[in-house]
Amino acid sequence: MEKALTGVRVLDVTYYVPGPFAGMRLAELGADVLKIEPPTGDPSRGMGGGLVHSAHNAGKQIVQLDLKSESGKREMLELVRSADALIETFRPGVMKKLGLDYESVKNYKGDIVYCSLSGYGQAGELAYLGSHDLNYLALSGALDQLRDKAGRPVHPTHTLADYTGGLLASEQILAALIRKFRTGDGAYLDIALAEVMAAFLPNHDAYMKAGLSDHGVPEISGGRISYAIYETKDGRFVTLGALEEKFWRNFCELAGRPDWLSWGECAPGTPEHGQVEAFFKSKSWQEWYGLSLVHDCCLAPVLTADERHRHPFFLGRASGAKTSKVRETEAADRRS
Repeated sequence: MEKALTGVRVLDVTYYVPGPFAGMRLAELGADVLKIEPPTGDPSRGMGGGLVHSAHNAGKQIVQLDLKSESGKREMLELVRSADALIETFRPGVMKKLGLDYESVKNYKGDIVYCSLSGYGQAGELAYLGSHDLNYLALSGALDQLRDKAGRPVHPTHTLADYTGGLLASEQILAALIRKFRTGDGAYLDIALAEVMAAFLPNHDAYMKAGLSDHGVPEISGGRISYAIYETKDGRFVTLGALEEKFWRNFCELAGRPDWLSWGECAPGTPEHGQVEAFFKSKSWQEWYGLSLVHDCCLAPVLTADERHRHPFFLGRASGAKTSKVRETEAADRRS
């Protein structure tokens, strides 16, 4: 079965994570993605011995061009003539200085879909500032939602804004490509990572405007013992998401404690919470995982990034994807 973007050509002029991730997602959908790197390579090649680079550039063809040279610029513009889309992640003004901004490029390919992906957009007082994922999380209000018991923001080990921004960039490029193929019109996309993260807080905005909460939906903001994280006997953690009455009832049945049925909305720090905490500390995370498979109460262990690769869910999904690819290949062989 032919992939959705087969025949679509994308020029990926990006570094590090957000842009390369967006380009890789398009490549996974079948696009012919050509990544343009300087003679010294994408700086991410020097991170983790090249691991950051290899993790976000699978399925792409990579060529090195010196875009500061006349010959490199000419080669780039020749590539533009056959491209459907271009992604770039330079600071605002850099591509214009190189003569490769949208206004210049569309003279060579009028229907190009051109995406500029940056931290703070192409204009404004923050646009030219250096910044990283932690800055976007902070400014967007997202980091304020991740606090420890002392009220301090938790430092994530995951670059949430980078990946979310890359995901949205690929989505916006796809939408612009549909329009391009339908109408023949190109498009310019100005995507700011800080703005992307802010766009994921509509519940918080709605509840705040209503004067109900400054931390989003109260039921899931850490104020109920039925929706919380619990430590296990072996020092690991499990998550309980028994918001609905039926799931909390199932959990109480698992615990053999019908007297807990009215406790679902009790707050952390209460005597009721203490009893539930003690119950979770009576078993290891693996024992809890086993129970979660037979007691439908929205219970799941907190796995490490490595453990997820050995979990039956992800193994099954990977196996299903491989089976699907084999079927696609067999179908293609039959057609030929």
